Amino acid sequence: MTTPAREILAALDAWSPVAPAQRRLKSDYESFVRTTGESALARNGGPEHLTGSCFVLTPDLSRVLLCFHRKGQFWVQLGGHVEPGDASVAAAAYREAREEGGVTELRSFGAVPLDLDRHSLSSGFGACRVHWDVGYVAFADADAVPVVSIESEAVAWFDVEGLPTQVPAGFPARLRSILEELAHRRGPDGIEAQSPVS
Repeated sequence: MTTPAREILAALDAWSPVAPAQRRLKSDYESFVRTTGESALARNGGPEHLTGSCFVLTPDLSRVLLCFHRKGQFWVQLGGHVEPGDASVAAAAYREAREEGGVTELRSFGAVPLDLDRHSLSSGFGACRVHWDVGYVAFADADAVPVVSIESEAVAWFDVEGLPTQVPAGFPARLRSILEELAHRRGPDGIEAQSPVS
């Protein structure tokens, strides 16, 4: 039986990151999941756990959908904890993208991650102290209208070259890394989403 922990280990194994820093982090993530097991993905599994996030981009990669996070008080990609009903970290990321962004027509770039980001959290995040975030990508049309959720104060499109000032430290570099990963995977006809987000 495939579990979310086994699924993320298989997904990480299938991924060959472009950036050396991402390759090092990938090894750390694999060790963390192997050592911690299923609790590595549970919100109540300990102060450190995996989360899933989704960078929603327009197909031409010129714009990104961000939410103004209520707890963090910054603009950031959509995402959150893996819930018991989620079949995988990727499923959690895409569910969170639909819930937090309110865009119904999302097309996923698949179940292999494009980004890893381990970061410490402030006391405003409760018992969570470190999120081992796994980033995925989905596409939405530029005219898609986002809808604010209870977890966000605002949701809006931004030019990837014109991000708001209130983003977490390192976020611009993280987005650039995602775009480099996508460029590396670009086929002769451009980047194609693999499936609708259900």
